[in-house]
Amino acid sequence: MDRTPQRGDTGSAAPAEERHVPVLLDTTVDLLTPALQSPGSVYVDATLGMGGHAGAVLAAAPAARLVGIDRDPLALDLARERLTRAGFADRLTLVHATYDEIPEVLADLGLDSADAVMMDLGVSSFQIDTADRGFSYVADAPLDMRMDPSSGGPTAADLLRDLPEAEISRILHQYGDERFARRIARRIVEQREHAPLTRSGELVTLLDRAVPAASKASGGHPAKRSFQALRIAVNDELRILASALEGALDSVRLGGRIVVESYHSGEDRLVKSAFARRTRSSAPPGLPVELEEHRPTFTSLVRGAVQAGPAERETNPRAGSVRLRALTRTRIVEGAS
Repeated sequence: MDRTPQRGDTGSAAPAEERHVPVLLDTTVDLLTPALQSPGSVYVDATLGMGGHAGAVLAAAPAARLVGIDRDPLALDLARERLTRAGFADRLTLVHATYDEIPEVLADLGLDSADAVMMDLGVSSFQIDTADRGFSYVADAPLDMRMDPSSGGPTAADLLRDLPEAEISRILHQYGDERFARRIARRIVEQREHAPLTRSGELVTLLDRAVPAASKASGGHPAKRSFQALRIAVNDELRILASALEGALDSVRLGGRIVVESYHSGEDRLVKSAFARRTRSSAPPGLPVELEEHRPTFTSLVRGAVQAGPAERETNPRAGSVRLRALTRTRIVEGAS
């Protein structure tokens, strides 16, 4: 596991605070900061991005220190600059890792738990704005889509060149909720017989031709769902998330809190399922009295999933699909979660 941030082109001269508007920021701060009032309390932002949520939490919880994790080394650079300018340099520990490594990161720092954990899932504004990464369907760039380009894993172009038609269709349907997944996959395979797709502009053109006109008129940009699906597949996001949720929950101390924001139905299903397991009694059906060992280990802090209000959705496009869920740790099971 590489935990040394690397430096490089951050894609824009504009400071991070001008390039990213955190979603449900006030709600997040209000939920996390009650657990961060003790001196030396530990706040883990497992998807640090450009540090928007982290900076607001550090400002509202002056006793807390930040362990910021991101798989994108360039995002770590931006967050470090932003949080240092804000006066938080002596409260920062930034780590190059994926969010399923929270327990290992804490152990490397000599910590056995965290007081608060934050996950803001999906692609960041920084990655979309960095044109040569290929995340955006509005700018022509190499079809990369790796959140950590240093990882050496396959790019989106590699997947579209090498995967069977049925697997491409499955990815588009399962990860992008794309109704025309089979039609698009067929067009991709036909195209690669002549020349594989290597640039985002080429894929956008193919998608524009493959998606029926009626759907384009009412369903938003024809490339949106396919680009989302490919990004999730390239970065193995859902498999990593399933593991990350368990590690994050295990790492929350008694009285600590965890907040997760998701933007895709597959993400939210995983979060909802993981949280339900921790907030449900393990008592056998029909047991007249719930014993201590059967009590849930977490309690929900919000009812269901919090969504952004109309005003935020209007000013911040990313807020339109957000689902926020939050728990607090109410019981510790010795030797388990």
